[in-house]
Amino acid sequence: MKRAFPQWLGLVLAVVTGTFVAAQARINGALGAALDDGFAAAAVSFGSGLIILTIVMGFSRPGRRGLARVVGSLRDRTVPWWTVAGGAAGAFLVLSQGIAAAALGVALFTVAIVAGQTISSLVLDRIGFGPHGVVPFRTSRVLGSVLALVAVAWAVSTEFGGDKPLWLLVMPLLGGIGIGWQQAVNGRVRQVASSALTATFINFTVGTVVLLVAMAVHFAAVGLPDALPSDPILYIGGAIGCVFIGVSAFLVSHTGLLVLGLGTVAGQLVGAVLLDLLAPGAGGLHWTTVAGAGLALVAVAIASIRR
Repeated sequence: MKRAFPQWLGLVLAVVTGTFVAAQARINGALGAALDDGFAAAAVSFGSGLIILTIVMGFSRPGRRGLARVVGSLRDRTVPWWTVAGGAAGAFLVLSQGIAAAALGVALFTVAIVAGQTISSLVLDRIGFGPHGVVPFRTSRVLGSVLALVAVAWAVSTEFGGDKPLWLLVMPLLGGIGIGWQQAVNGRVRQVASSALTATFINFTVGTVVLLVAMAVHFAAVGLPDALPSDPILYIGGAIGCVFIGVSAFLVSHTGLLVLGLGTVAGQLVGAVLLDLLAPGAGGLHWTTVAGAGLALVAVAIASIRR
């Protein structure tokens, strides 16, 4: 009899994976600033991840077999084409960071993403779209979702204010909704392929193609960016993204979309605290960020209660 994957371990991995996202955001933001071009930074991040995954796939027989299974399922139409399009949602989120984050500020941008991700995860779990099957609404899940939104708003409350173009909130809100959908379809691909590596490789392939097309259009309009920076740390964002997408594709069938999403959100806040302690940014560490991270962990624990 196959042993069930422990729920507590899935929560821990989701939180740890979320801390990687915080580091990736810091690195990609620095790369975008160095290039003075968000489109180029996004393409470099996705493209470097794809190069790493292509090398790993070359040495992984299960990964190649999984890819063959997915291609075969697409050809005989037992798997719809949109199942492998999760990378497009990731590409849109990265583009929204470059277009809307600076204008809105980190606070509004983050709250909009978390709101979209939480809503989409609740709904997709309820209709059974994810590989975890139908997960009904429960008081604990709804309460955990609300607490997570409060936690994020509290954590970034020091950054609110100023004249913000609120209409731009549509982009990060849609980007957050896309995260839930991306995790759901990547989980489906992982089930078909029996390989999280295959799901991650397909995600990065689709996302890189989308970003290269967007970058080409952008370059045609505004010209090429500055020379590439020499700091090697600025190029590890793609590797971090590989870990995040791969672990998420594995976990979603064990935790469900909502718990996975809230776990990664809590991890992002914890990662932000750790980054500000170890490598302080321009704004420094505020007590509200620490309190928000703690409340987010409580929210995940509440949302994961089965009864």
